[in-house]
Amino acid sequence: MTNNDHGSFGDTGEVVFVRTLPGPIERVWEYLTDPAKRALWLAGGSIDLRVGGQVHLEFHHDSLTPHEESVPEKYRELVREGCGFTAVIIRCEPPRLLSHTWGEADGSESEVTFELTPLGDQVRLVLMHRKLPEDRDNRISVSAGWHIHVAILIAKLEDFVPPPFWETHTRLEDEYDCLIG
Repeated sequence: MTNNDHGSFGDTGEVVFVRTLPGPIERVWEYLTDPAKRALWLAGGSIDLRVGGQVHLEFHHDSLTPHEESVPEKYRELVREGCGFTAVIIRCEPPRLLSHTWGEADGSESEVTFELTPLGDQVRLVLMHRKLPEDRDNRISVSAGWHIHVAILIAKLEDFVPPPFWETHTRLEDEYDCLIG
Protein backbone atom coordinates (compact mmCIF):
# COMPACT_ATOMS: atom_id res chain seq x y z
CA MET A 1 0.00 0.00 0.00
CA THR A 2 1.40 3.41 -0.95
CA ASN A 3 0.80 6.76 0.68
CA ASN A 4 -1.65 7.66 -2.09
CA ASP A 5 -3.81 4.53 -1.85
CA HIS A 6 -7.42 4.91 -0.90
CA GLY A 7 -8.65 3.75 2.46
CA SER A 8 -10.05 0.25 2.65
CA PHE A 9 -13.44 -0.65 4.01
CA GLY A 10 -13.70 -3.41 6.57
CA ASP A 11 -16.83 -4.14 8.48
CA THR A 12 -19.83 -1.94 7.83
CA GLY A 13 -19.02 1.51 9.10
CA GLU A 14 -15.22 1.16 9.07
CA VAL A 15 -12.50 2.77 6.96
CA VAL A 16 -8.80 1.96 7.38
CA PHE A 17 -5.74 3.83 6.10
CA VAL A 18 -2.20 2.43 6.17
CA ARG A 19 0.62 4.88 5.54
CA THR A 20 4.39 5.01 5.94
CA LEU A 21 5.56 8.21 7.60
CA PRO A 22 9.00 9.67 8.21
CA GLY A 23 10.04 8.91 11.79
CA PRO A 24 11.03 8.61 14.43
CA ILE A 25 7.92 7.33 16.20
CA GLU A 26 8.20 9.94 18.98
CA ARG A 27 7.99 12.72 16.38
CA VAL A 28 4.87 11.24 14.80
CA TRP A 29 3.35 10.78 18.28
CA GLU A 30 3.85 14.50 18.89
CA TYR A 31 1.88 15.30 15.73
CA LEU A 32 -0.98 13.21 17.12
CA THR A 33 -0.91 14.55 20.68
CA ASP A 34 0.65 18.03 20.78
CA PRO A 35 -2.21 20.50 20.13
CA ALA A 36 -0.03 22.93 18.14
CA LYS A 37 1.40 20.19 15.90
CA ARG A 38 -1.98 18.43 15.52
CA ALA A 39 -3.44 21.80 14.39
CA LEU A 40 -1.01 21.77 11.44
CA TRP A 41 -2.65 18.74 9.81
CA LEU A 42 -5.97 17.93 11.52
CA ALA A 43 -7.38 20.06 14.34
CA GLY A 44 -6.15 22.09 17.27
CA GLY A 45 -7.53 21.93 20.79
CA SER A 46 -6.52 20.61 24.16
CA ILE A 47 -5.84 17.01 25.12
CA ASP A 48 -5.71 15.22 28.47
CA LEU A 49 -3.52 12.30 27.43
CA ARG A 50 -4.89 9.45 29.56
CA VAL A 51 -7.67 6.91 29.31
CA GLY A 52 -10.86 8.80 30.12
CA GLY A 53 -9.18 12.12 29.29
CA GLN A 54 -10.81 14.56 26.90
CA VAL A 55 -9.62 15.65 23.48
CA HIS A 56 -11.13 18.87 22.23
CA LEU A 57 -10.85 19.09 18.44
CA GLU A 58 -11.20 22.50 16.78
CA PHE A 59 -11.13 22.33 12.98
CA HIS A 60 -9.82 25.20 10.86
CA HIS A 61 -9.48 23.58 7.45
CA ASP A 62 -8.59 26.83 5.70
CA SER A 63 -5.38 27.14 7.72
CA LEU A 64 -3.99 23.68 6.92
CA THR A 65 -2.44 24.61 3.59
CA PRO A 66 -1.12 27.84 2.05
CA HIS A 67 -3.47 27.57 -0.94
CA GLU A 68 -6.27 30.10 -1.47
CA GLU A 69 -9.39 28.06 -2.10
CA SER A 70 -13.14 28.32 -2.14
CA VAL A 71 -14.98 26.16 0.36
CA PRO A 72 -17.44 23.81 -1.36
CA GLU A 73 -21.04 24.95 -0.88
CA LYS A 74 -22.03 21.94 1.23
CA TYR A 75 -19.30 22.79 3.79
CA ARG A 76 -19.59 26.60 3.86
CA GLU A 77 -21.99 26.84 6.79
CA LEU A 78 -19.90 24.40 8.80
CA VAL A 79 -16.73 26.40 8.13
CA ARG A 80 -18.45 29.75 8.88
CA GLU A 81 -19.82 28.50 12.21
CA GLY A 82 -16.69 26.60 13.13
CA CYS A 83 -16.46 22.91 13.65
CA GLY A 84 -15.36 21.06 16.72
CA PHE A 85 -16.26 18.57 19.39
CA THR A 86 -14.96 16.95 22.52
CA ALA A 87 -13.88 13.31 22.40
CA VAL A 88 -12.90 10.85 25.13
CA ILE A 89 -9.70 8.80 25.06
CA ILE A 90 -10.45 5.06 25.06
CA ARG A 91 -6.89 3.73 24.82
CA CYS A 92 -3.55 5.46 25.24
CA GLU A 93 -0.24 3.61 24.94
CA PRO A 94 2.46 6.23 24.17
CA PRO A 95 4.00 6.37 21.64
CA ARG A 96 2.25 3.51 19.83
CA LEU A 97 -1.51 3.76 20.17
CA LEU A 98 -4.14 6.43 20.65
CA SER A 99 -7.86 5.74 20.38
CA HIS A 100 -10.71 8.12 21.11
CA THR A 101 -14.35 8.72 20.38
CA TRP A 102 -15.38 10.92 17.46
CA GLY A 103 -18.51 13.05 17.44
CA GLU A 104 -20.72 12.54 14.43
CA ALA A 105 -23.07 15.09 12.86
CA ASP A 106 -26.07 12.92 13.77
CA GLY A 107 -25.14 13.05 17.46
CA SER A 108 -23.72 9.53 17.59
CA GLU A 109 -20.12 8.64 18.38
CA SER A 110 -17.71 6.67 16.27
CA GLU A 111 -14.15 5.68 17.19
CA VAL A 112 -10.77 6.68 15.74
CA THR A 113 -7.59 4.70 16.43
CA PHE A 114 -4.04 5.61 15.45
CA GLU A 115 -1.55 2.72 15.67
CA LEU A 116 2.15 3.51 15.15
CA THR A 117 4.85 0.92 14.49
CA PRO A 118 8.53 1.82 13.99
CA LEU A 119 10.06 0.63 10.70
CA GLY A 120 13.71 1.67 10.91
CA ASP A 121 13.72 5.42 10.34
CA GLN A 122 10.08 5.34 9.26
CA VAL A 123 6.78 4.71 11.02
CA ARG A 124 3.82 2.65 9.89
CA LEU A 125 0.53 4.40 10.66
CA VAL A 126 -2.69 2.42 10.71
CA LEU A 127 -5.61 4.77 11.10
CA MET A 128 -8.98 3.10 11.73
CA HIS A 129 -12.27 4.95 11.92
CA ARG A 130 -14.93 2.56 13.20
CA LYS A 131 -18.63 2.66 13.98
CA LEU A 132 -19.38 5.24 11.31
CA PRO A 133 -23.05 5.99 10.70
CA GLU A 134 -24.49 4.06 7.77
CA ASP A 135 -25.14 7.31 5.89
CA ARG A 136 -23.34 6.90 2.55
CA ASP A 137 -22.58 10.62 2.14
CA ASN A 138 -20.99 10.67 5.60
CA ARG A 139 -18.78 7.67 4.78
CA ILE A 140 -17.64 9.37 1.56
CA SER A 141 -16.86 12.64 3.35
CA VAL A 142 -15.06 10.91 6.25
CA SER A 143 -12.96 8.78 3.89
CA ALA A 144 -11.97 11.76 1.77
CA GLY A 145 -11.32 13.79 4.92
CA TRP A 146 -8.95 11.30 6.50
CA HIS A 147 -7.21 10.76 3.17
CA ILE A 148 -6.38 14.47 2.74
CA HIS A 149 -5.65 15.07 6.43
CA VAL A 150 -3.07 12.25 6.46
CA ALA A 151 -1.61 13.51 3.16
CA ILE A 152 -1.13 16.89 4.85
CA LEU A 153 0.47 15.18 7.87
CA ILE A 154 2.95 13.41 5.59
CA ALA A 155 3.75 16.69 3.80
CA LYS A 156 4.34 18.44 7.14
CA LEU A 157 6.59 15.60 8.37
CA GLU A 158 8.55 15.70 5.09
CA ASP A 159 8.69 19.53 5.12
CA PHE A 160 6.85 19.77 1.78
CA VAL A 161 4.01 22.08 0.81
CA PRO A 162 0.82 20.09 1.38
CA PRO A 163 -1.79 19.68 -1.34
CA PRO A 164 -4.74 22.07 -1.35
CA PHE A 165 -7.31 20.89 1.19
CA TRP A 166 -10.69 21.59 -0.43
CA GLU A 167 -9.68 20.88 -4.02
CA THR A 168 -8.19 17.53 -3.00
CA HIS A 169 -11.09 16.70 -0.66
CA THR A 170 -13.61 17.33 -3.47
CA ARG A 171 -11.67 15.10 -5.90
CA LEU A 172 -11.36 12.38 -3.26
CA GLU A 173 -15.08 12.51 -2.50
CA ASP A 174 -15.74 11.70 -6.18
CA GLU A 175 -13.26 8.82 -6.02
CA TYR A 176 -14.71 7.42 -2.78
CA ASP A 177 -18.21 7.78 -4.22
CA CYS A 178 -17.16 5.33 -6.95
CA LEU A 179 -15.30 3.04 -4.52
CA ILE A 180 -18.14 2.78 -2.03
CA GLY A 181 -20.53 2.05 -4.89
